[in-house]
Amino acid sequence: MAGVLSVQKFSARIGASFLSNLTNVSTRSVAAPTTAKNYFTYSKEPSQPVDNVPKYVSAEDAVKCIKSGDTVFVSGAASTPIDLVNAMTEHGKANKLSKVTVCHMHTEGKAGYTDPECEGIFRSLSFFMAGNVRKAVAEGRSDTIPIFLKEIPLLFFKGIVKPDVALIHVSPPDQHGYCSLGTSVDCVRAGLSYSKTVIAQINPHMPRTFGDAQVHISHFDYAVNVDSPLPEHGGKPASPEEVQIGKLIAENLVEDGATLQMGIGNIPDSVLSQLGNHKDLGVHSEMFSGGLVDLVAKGAVTNNNKTHNKGKIIGSFLIGTKKLYDFVDNNPFIEMKEVQYVNGLHQIARNPKMTAINSGIEIDLTGQVVSDSIGTRMYSGFGGQVDFIRGAGEGYDGKGKPIIAMASISPKGISKIVPYIKEGAGVVTTRAHVQYVVTEQGIASLFGKSLRQRAYELIKIAHPSVRESLEKEAFNRLKVMPSP
Repeated sequence: MAGVLSVQKFSARIGASFLSNLTNVSTRSVAAPTTAKNYFTYSKEPSQPVDNVPKYVSAEDAVKCIKSGDTVFVSGAASTPIDLVNAMTEHGKANKLSKVTVCHMHTEGKAGYTDPECEGIFRSLSFFMAGNVRKAVAEGRSDTIPIFLKEIPLLFFKGIVKPDVALIHVSPPDQHGYCSLGTSVDCVRAGLSYSKTVIAQINPHMPRTFGDAQVHISHFDYAVNVDSPLPEHGGKPASPEEVQIGKLIAENLVEDGATLQMGIGNIPDSVLSQLGNHKDLGVHSEMFSGGLVDLVAKGAVTNNNKTHNKGKIIGSFLIGTKKLYDFVDNNPFIEMKEVQYVNGLHQIARNPKMTAINSGIEIDLTGQVVSDSIGTRMYSGFGGQVDFIRGAGEGYDGKGKPIIAMASISPKGISKIVPYIKEGAGVVTTRAHVQYVVTEQGIASLFGKSLRQRAYELIKIAHPSVRESLEKEAFNRLKVMPSP
């Protein structure tokens, strides 16, 4: 309660002192600009203070502004404002709303707005799918947009998606009125900038991060105080296969001075756990995992060889354990940037020895990587895989390494290296993009290889139980035996 009162007192203090000194300004709710045009009236920049004090209300009262036909943007990953999302869902059902579009990237929590009972009330629109919306998409009750991660902000900039309301999740304001977007900058900054109404869930558990994460409290129309731990992922021990993949990559493909991009999960963590004796590593990644914390503590990550963002870990969003959230909190060693910057091809390519580690669902014998679907069933999205695979491949220093890493066989005993991709599956990373493929069985180098050479390399790193059948299928497909 004391925390709530202190934030409310701070808000009142802004209204009474700092904001009262501003002249020729208009609030977010005023449609017409003032006569003297200035940055308060024409800028959408959310770090610039404006003459507005948010209303502190409950989550239930805040979401009452959502009406039928609205588009609602929701921040995602660890930054999912679960209290606001739950309140929105109940508001929609209780007041018989209709045709509300809820747009978002990967979100955490139940996503009750996708339940069958909410059909006609809400329709989810994913820019990158999580498990909580897959069933609804598969059953036709929700939608997904195939899109590169770096291009998601363009949906707002170009007016393709026009949010009426943004539900975001931020840290408490500092003495200047600045909150932090914390664990998710990605497309959130663009989403809130182009929303007519902004509702912020203010949470002391949200870490304060730097870079593009700062937003001023005066841009919020409603503020809702919560005190809830962030969603967590990770902490599970790696399998023997994942450990071996990490060892192969660390010992053979990651050089001293390399800049790393990796996702979340046991394979990235397994790679990071093997890099303790490396020197002057850098990190430029749309997201990173908890395995980075220990590597930084060992002094292996310095970002010293970077030509830009020197000395800084660059990310755009993250989700992990409390250990990771504590690590990034108020840590100037880390800068969270908008995703169009982090995933920009030229930003990636200019990093020294850019080493991009990504994964897939299956890969065929010519090198086509399926990452967003299982057959016709959509599973996730394009994400940043192509951005970084291509960025590493086009590294300015010619030393980049694009890597696809996956276990050779699924937990159900199905080979991930296949003669043909499943009918209806989508190719995310083309065979021309792929250079290195790593399984626990070894490393396949595909760059510059013909189709029969690619098949040979991939069969070598397939699970031993399927190699013979893959050879037969390769001959049937290529009309020639795989060979080096």
